[in-house]
Amino acid sequence: MKPQQTDAYSLLLEAIDVGTFKPGDRLVESELADRFGVSRTPIREALQRLETQSLLARDGRSLIVASLDHNQMAELYVVRRELEGLAASLAARHATEEEVRILREMVEEDNELMDNPPALARANRRFHKQIHLASHNRYLVQQLDLVHRTMALMATTSLAAVGRGAIAQGEHDMIVRAIEEKNEAAAGAALRDHISVAFMTRLKQDASRRQEEG
Repeated sequence: MKPQQTDAYSLLLEAIDVGTFKPGDRLVESELADRFGVSRTPIREALQRLETQSLLARDGRSLIVASLDHNQMAELYVVRRELEGLAASLAARHATEEEVRILREMVEEDNELMDNPPALARANRRFHKQIHLASHNRYLVQQLDLVHRTMALMATTSLAAVGRGAIAQGEHDMIVRAIEEKNEAAAGAALRDHISVAFMTRLKQDASRRQEEG
């Protein structure tokens, strides 16, 4: 039963991460069991785990995909900026030649995705995860996994903003260059700046959305 439980959790987490289930969507145990072809018990356990992690919230007796208000989003970006910066600094110190080469290849491959924001967003998550792993610090990787899991509660990606894809790729190039040069301070600063620009882009997106709704 344990593998099935893990599978149910992973399936639900992936569905939230890629936007199949968006903030506010109601998750019904029986429907999810049918959708994913597993029994209701592992689905129930997976839902409870996601609720404990604050990825799901209660709406009466129902569970819905949680959403982040402005303050929660700001708090998340503050933590993400510092942890990602630390990961890049440690990657500059500890990454193997092979890990650095993979990061460089990712940047070059992802340049082909700039006209496809959803694909670029997936590639962006993969790129950041690779930096986390290259830090060679398991506790930092665990904390960043939690941060990125919570990022899935944002309904849109900042990479959807006009021109942001090309800018982000340029920032990724600077981060990798600093890691290649084993410049810990530069790598950390480049990644923190990258997160700051992403946050400002998202704030502009939210302001535009509020204006349209108003």
